[in-house]
Amino acid sequence: MNGTTAQRHYQNVLQVFQDYYQLTKPRIIPLLLITTAASMAIASQGKLDPRLLLLTMIGGTCATASAQTINCIYDSDIDYEMERTRNRPMPSGRVQPLHALIFAIALACISFTVLAVYVNLLSALLAMSGIAFYVGIYTHLLKRHTPYNIVIGGAAGAIPALVGWAAVTNTLSWTAWLIFAIVFLWTPPHFWALALMIRDEYAKVGVPMLPVVTDNIATARQIWRYTLVVIPSTFLLIYPLHASGVIYGGIAFILGAIFIKKAWTLLQNPDEKQLARSLFLYSILYMMLLCAAMVVDSLPITHHLIELLSPSK
Repeated sequence: MNGTTAQRHYQNVLQVFQDYYQLTKPRIIPLLLITTAASMAIASQGKLDPRLLLLTMIGGTCATASAQTINCIYDSDIDYEMERTRNRPMPSGRVQPLHALIFAIALACISFTVLAVYVNLLSALLAMSGIAFYVGIYTHLLKRHTPYNIVIGGAAGAIPALVGWAAVTNTLSWTAWLIFAIVFLWTPPHFWALALMIRDEYAKVGVPMLPVVTDNIATARQIWRYTLVVIPSTFLLIYPLHASGVIYGGIAFILGAIFIKKAWTLLQNPDEKQLARSLFLYSILYMMLLCAAMVVDSLPITHHLIELLSPSK
């Protein structure tokens, strides 16, 4: 009997941890952190302080988790209506709104404290602005009211790049803003591909995502246009900013060519959900590999190898 009770207690505690973990939408966090790391790598010219990286990642993780938790509270009504989100902790009733709000506030406080005390005040303020923008601008003002919600709201997902740069330099440069712009421009084709996949669910709950208020053809056309803007913008890190070099350029070219091909294929067949899914999944891989290329290109050993392989003058 005691063993059964202990086992049940353990399962209940584990379920509580899992519920609060799910509130943070953990699958989104790594993508935001890699943009932070890429920005930090370029800002430090590949000479990243591991302690600074760890502390910035902790602060960034807590800030993102806080924003996502508040989003779960705000959207619990529509999450209940959509089949794919009905079993989340909030709409299922496993976590109460007040408890989730306390959790979100605690995460935000941890984020601000870690960044302000151990990194710098600018990075802490930027992280808080990301929470405020995501919750106040995107979730409250835009998401349920305009089909271009993700265009403007994408700025929230681009702020981690600024946090990373500020963590290293305590300033914001043109390079930092360009990395911000790359993520900002990448967000619409990434998210609209997802919206094409689950258009009916958004329509059911009255969220005016672009394919709901227009059609698949118009959405695929917008995806194509944004793709043609974001891919060339990635090369501005090479010229005129000279922040990245030939290794990054080669990887960015290959990744961009695949992105363009997938966006073009979707444009020709906008009703094919499998093509939208393919583009959505690739867009995640694209951003992760592009940021990885920024990191690799920034490393001193990479510069050394390029010098060794370059023809002698």
